[in-house]
Amino acid sequence: MSARKCALKALYTWEDTSIYADEILSDLAKNAQLSSADRGLAQEIFYGTIRNLFLVDEIIEQLRHGRIKPATQNVLRIGLYQIFCSGIANHAAVNETVNLARPHEKGLVNAILRNALRREEKIKDDIATWPLEEQFSHSGFLIERWEKQFGEKATRSLLKWNNTPPSVFARINSLAANKEALEKVKLETESYLLGKEYPDFFQLNGPPNTEWLNEGLIYIQDPSTSHSCLLLDPKPGEAILDACAAPGGKTGYIAQMMQNEGEILATDSSSQRLQQTRENLERLGASQVDIREADWTRDSSFPKDRKFDAILLDVPCTNSGVIRRRVDVRWRLQPDDFSRQAKLQGELLARVSEHLKPDGRIVYSTCSIDHEENEAVIESSGLQVEEVKRCLPWEDSYDGAFAALLRP
Repeated sequence: MSARKCALKALYTWEDTSIYADEILSDLAKNAQLSSADRGLAQEIFYGTIRNLFLVDEIIEQLRHGRIKPATQNVLRIGLYQIFCSGIANHAAVNETVNLARPHEKGLVNAILRNALRREEKIKDDIATWPLEEQFSHSGFLIERWEKQFGEKATRSLLKWNNTPPSVFARINSLAANKEALEKVKLETESYLLGKEYPDFFQLNGPPNTEWLNEGLIYIQDPSTSHSCLLLDPKPGEAILDACAAPGGKTGYIAQMMQNEGEILATDSSSQRLQQTRENLERLGASQVDIREADWTRDSSFPKDRKFDAILLDVPCTNSGVIRRRVDVRWRLQPDDFSRQAKLQGELLARVSEHLKPDGRIVYSTCSIDHEENEAVIESSGLQVEEVKRCLPWEDSYDGAFAALLRP
């Protein structure tokens, strides 16, 4: 299976099922035994088409008046994405895409794509005049919501950000058992470290070193996730609760900050995700973590007198800060999701905070940029807001995130 055929098959599956894009691509690429380069191309075309779905559909409307079969629509989508949104050579985009069409549709696909090439510059000029919804392939309610919260200029910057492939970052894990290899990692990544605000983090300029990953020397993690851990400021010997811990990236960082001294209880409601958490933490060498299944939306399975020095509550959210990284999010979000999540988040915060020592601290965090899920939740919690950290993608160049340090 070629990279483009894999991308097309992935697009069909994505449209016809509720499976997440990354799972679809991972399974298809594995079954097709794609090379690393071909997998990268398949991912660019598949994810890029999803990110620009409204745009390419509008271009199809401009080029072809009349009904097009769904199968042909998807072929055209990936072809037009390559022509208008990628750096892929036009001749390759056209020829390879035409080869994906069914025999009786090849002539139509070829004609539309070559018409697109003839009108490419004119269409690109016209795109700048189209509504933002079509230019940047985001639902109108999201654009309207962001314009109210951040203004038109910031919203346009956010829309552009969401439509670009994400950078990949990693955290150096000082708990790794192989100290000699760890020193080598530190030496080789020294010039890529992000500085004092994000200690231990560096940007990858290519595929991650699989040996480093497998040995737990590094962990793929966006720097914005560190805000919640740094605000929590866990100390060796403390008792810490990570209430929504899966897949364990923040838990591992907390263990690193505590130098594996003290107690960390990591809980999550999904047994499957906890298994992934267990594997991640074992690989990272986070030996003091006790992992348990718990659903904090229901009565806690822990005694009321079980108290902690500090609690990290990284709540489920709309993921509105990581739309760039999670290509499905923009198409799954509905207008009432924000209020529904905020209600759940408030309930979780109230329930989990019952397990805080009188002089303890709790960090509430999300990967959302939305006021209703962030400031509004902590302001109505009855807890004292001591410090807040926000990461806004168009300003900070990392994933969107929110973290607040709270006390009783």
